[in-house]
Amino acid sequence: MSLSETALPFDDIRNLVKSMPGPDEDALAKVKARDAELTKPAGSLGRLEEIAEWLAAWSGKAPPKITRPMVGIFATAHGVADEGVSAFPSAVNRQMVENFAAGGAAINQICRAYDIGLKVFDLAVDMPTPSITREDAMDEANCAATMAYGMEALAGGIDLICLGEMGIGNTTVAAAVINALFGGKAEDWIGRGTGVDDEGLARKRDAVEKAVARLNGERDPLEILRRIGGREIAAMTGLIIAARLQRVPVIVDGFVTTAAAAVVYAMDPAGLDHCLFAHVSAEQAHAKVLEHMGKDALLDFGMRLGEGSGAALAAGIAKAAAEMHSGMATFADAGVSEKDD
Repeated sequence: MSLSETALPFDDIRNLVKSMPGPDEDALAKVKARDAELTKPAGSLGRLEEIAEWLAAWSGKAPPKITRPMVGIFATAHGVADEGVSAFPSAVNRQMVENFAAGGAAINQICRAYDIGLKVFDLAVDMPTPSITREDAMDEANCAATMAYGMEALAGGIDLICLGEMGIGNTTVAAAVINALFGGKAEDWIGRGTGVDDEGLARKRDAVEKAVARLNGERDPLEILRRIGGREIAAMTGLIIAARLQRVPVIVDGFVTTAAAAVVYAMDPAGLDHCLFAHVSAEQAHAKVLEHMGKDALLDFGMRLGEGSGAALAAGIAKAAAEMHSGMATFADAGVSEKDD
């Protein structure tokens, strides 16, 4: 998938969003019909049955199959990190990318446990974007190109994509994007991120206020993204759109990945129907964002790590849901008596 060269790069993105397909109703009907014949009481697997239906509807496969799941970690750097909004320095960005490569991060262990692929996408991790309190993060061409880069993450036959991110200061950037999209006050959308103290939280609030004020009421989601977003949020926004077009179900991780989903939601509220929201982050605003978009998270483990960690855990559950639906015997296969009418 590529974007054409136009005078207005965002026009290509808008056209892709307009062309996003709906669910595969035939695959969904087949899964529902088979579910009614499986050796279990109707509805007894609860949300696992819903996940099997979701996988079929958005992959077009009945029974659903997950053969090449992947966590994509989009790593970058933010100039706003220099304003004391995080408990860690920006040098951690490169160090963590190296840790992912060495297999030493939490996400490496989760992916190993569930046999999920992992790829790190380095979005100029040593070159921070300008601080969103003073300057636009990207121009339109660079933002669109970054979204296109995210779209390419599906290459190689990936059939389930989990969103992950890494970037010191990115909960500040995510809060600014969400504040601009959904309104309210800066304090409604900020949290302690990596563990900032009260003074750091106040600096974070001020940074979000300044960034949103610079927009002068701008409401276009893509303009908000380019002006006060980050490269990882842009890449994940593009990936969500591409996944819909290519019929690849998406699992969204925590607060920062949800900011990317919120950009798509603001463009088309039905644009996230192919997404499963993995967990409610301990970042206090995450639950508010999910509620605003009408989304129910699968897990609530008090996590706030990022890296796609919650998404990978949810992928393990999705794999189990697909295996149960496809591998379980029917009443006829097993010779088990069905419920009397």
